[in-house]
Amino acid sequence: MSNGTDAHAADSHEMIRVHGARVNNLKDVSVEIPKRRLTVFTGVSGSGKSSLVFGTIAAESQRLINETYSAFVQGFMPTLARPEVDVLDGLTTAIIVDQQRLGADPRSTVGTATDANAMLRILFSRLAAPHIGPPSAYAFNVASVQASGAIKVDKGARRAEKVTFSRTGGMCPRCEGRGAVTDIDLTQLYDDSKSLREGALTIPGYSVDGWYGRIYTGCGFFDPDKPIAKFTKRELHDLLHKEPTKIKVEGINLTYEGLIPKIQKSFLSKDVDSLQPHVRAFVERAVTFTVCPDCAGTRLSEGARTSTIDGVSIADACAMQITDLAEWVRGLDDPSVAPLLTALGHSLDSFVEIGLGYLSLDRPSGTLSGGEAQRVKMIRHLGSSLTDVTYVFDEPTTGLHPHDIQRMNGLLLRLRDKGNTVLVVEHKPETIAIADHVVDLGPGAGTGGGAVCFEGTVEGLRASDTVTGRHLDDRASLKKSVRKATGALEIRGADANNLRGVDVDIPLGVLVAVTGVAGSGKSSLVHGSVPEGEGVVSVDQGAIRGSRRSNPATYTGLLDPIRKAFAKANGVKPALFSANSEGACPTCNGVGVVYTDLAMMAGVATTCEECEGRRFQAAVLEYRLGGRDISEVLAMPVSEAEAFFAEGEARIPAAHRILTRLSDVGLGYLALGQPLTTLSGGERQRLKLATHMAEKGGVYVLDEPTAGLHLADVEQLLGLLDRLVDSGKSVIVVEHHQAVMAHADWIIDLGPGAGHDGGQIVFEGTPAELVADGSTLTGRHLAEYVGE
Repeated sequence: MSNGTDAHAADSHEMIRVHGARVNNLKDVSVEIPKRRLTVFTGVSGSGKSSLVFGTIAAESQRLINETYSAFVQGFMPTLARPEVDVLDGLTTAIIVDQQRLGADPRSTVGTATDANAMLRILFSRLAAPHIGPPSAYAFNVASVQASGAIKVDKGARRAEKVTFSRTGGMCPRCEGRGAVTDIDLTQLYDDSKSLREGALTIPGYSVDGWYGRIYTGCGFFDPDKPIAKFTKRELHDLLHKEPTKIKVEGINLTYEGLIPKIQKSFLSKDVDSLQPHVRAFVERAVTFTVCPDCAGTRLSEGARTSTIDGVSIADACAMQITDLAEWVRGLDDPSVAPLLTALGHSLDSFVEIGLGYLSLDRPSGTLSGGEAQRVKMIRHLGSSLTDVTYVFDEPTTGLHPHDIQRMNGLLLRLRDKGNTVLVVEHKPETIAIADHVVDLGPGAGTGGGAVCFEGTVEGLRASDTVTGRHLDDRASLKKSVRKATGALEIRGADANNLRGVDVDIPLGVLVAVTGVAGSGKSSLVHGSVPEGEGVVSVDQGAIRGSRRSNPATYTGLLDPIRKAFAKANGVKPALFSANSEGACPTCNGVGVVYTDLAMMAGVATTCEECEGRRFQAAVLEYRLGGRDISEVLAMPVSEAEAFFAEGEARIPAAHRILTRLSDVGLGYLALGQPLTTLSGGERQRLKLATHMAEKGGVYVLDEPTAGLHLADVEQLLGLLDRLVDSGKSVIVVEHHQAVMAHADWIIDLGPGAGHDGGQIVFEGTPAELVADGSTLTGRHLAEYVGE
């Protein structure tokens, strides 16, 4: 018998070991990550942090778990290729909590994305009066149905008995749980002063000579020479709403259908973005979304709206700000549902603790920012009973005020203390400071990165001579003097979302920072009151419309001068140097990968064997410019391409100007041909900024431009913002980073809290005045940051 001092073999697996990782730009990286600890991965943007954490460790963990499912289940999952790595040992189940927006389905809300709605429905089904049915009777995603049928009953002799089945759902029958109905503006469909033969129909493709025009004039249900204004009720109904009916026009058998169902099938059932521009313009003119008149936007049936607890319906509860709802739940006292009330209270308190107490449960999930979406996902895991899991976070402090970062740190430590391994990719020094273990990647970005520069404790990182170590204690100082405004943008009575009739003058010709805790109304003020229009360029972090064929070179217009230069140097036509045109590899059609559809199983992407992922025909790669072929140029990072197109045979001033702007915004590490779908929110914003910098806009509105930026890159961004202001532009940034606040000429601080506790201007003035004032949360954190 052992005396209990011998270590058990099962306890020896204390590390996640990675040896020889070569995903993306990683150069044979080997690291050992302690389990059940908080490890932070640092390094400049593009150094390989995500490639190591998401592309290697999390990807392999997910792939191995997917392989344990049956082939049938695997058919519904993406097929993951094994990452390029020699050894991966000691992996545990990985749960990725990233910043991908939650689905924008109209029936998805903050309540349905967490457990809060489900618990509320059970609560109402037990306590509400009048009692209307089970929890599903309060669900706006469940329709009420009734069906009848016969069942065989064996009572001595077999006979059929008629039985009626019914299910009570809470869905509003009018809007089908969407909260809004589509109305079609009839004046956009036809001109009622004309007859059909005179061209009354104004729908694209419905001209008198066209096929649809001939069907409507020749159907025989109404007089084609009578103005529509003089149609009888019956005729107008037949024109607009008639159900599909077989008819004969010009000797051809056809099906006739009213205009409205026809439009709904041909235009409205498709994705608006995929329509041709003139059809999209028609749809935007003709279709209006209005709040459902039956349920007043609550999405619920009449029964669910009128069943209440202490006068509060489930619709009222979901519309409450979560801080108020938590208070209301605490006020309920019924022994029959005591455990449920406790669980619901915990769930709602998690929202408040994580800094999302300003949301309401009926808020559509598609309207949350990336940072908010990540924190909503986090709530699911806080209450989880799982331990010994690897949680992977992608910059969890994005969009958080310094005041909220301290709370976020507490939550990350709570997950660790439950016995989980927590891996965090992060730039903020406040979060790096709480790490048990730090892995610093670099030294540079792109091909200049991909190596481990430091592994160890936070103190060790400070003492190390790495880029992160040197900048970890950087603190911007307040400017000695600030620039004077050249004018002001007047905002009066702003009341979007939670703003309370805000009046403010935003100074022009200077750098203005709009600050405040998450949910205080910053974006509502800036995006709701500074209209995008004459001279205003608004640059956000939203996705860039484009396919997997789009890349920085196509998006910025850089590819055009490059193609022309290649064509001129080789005496051939420019279309050969486009992977979307004549030069495309015939096997993969210029995508670089071949997608194989495996019917019931998920499709697989494999690198094209013909062009080896280069996307062009072999013959096109014979043509060179400055010793490089077109695929080598697209593989170059921006910084290398900037030098390449600056001089010699490959000198292209137009391309060089675009590349200089990309370098200016800190994207020197991006490859010209990297698909846009692989860029982070911060990278997308900086790419848009680089594109807009050539425009004549006078006012630039930026939404957290420091998102995803390393401490060293923040200086470069501040230099860029200064250059914009010095060239006569006005720059307004919504920002949480204290370095940007300290560098601003003017600060507008919103608050004092979030949601209905915010929406007011609590301070306007220079950064020095904000620090001296010390009465606001932002002022106190800024004072601490600059060491005042």
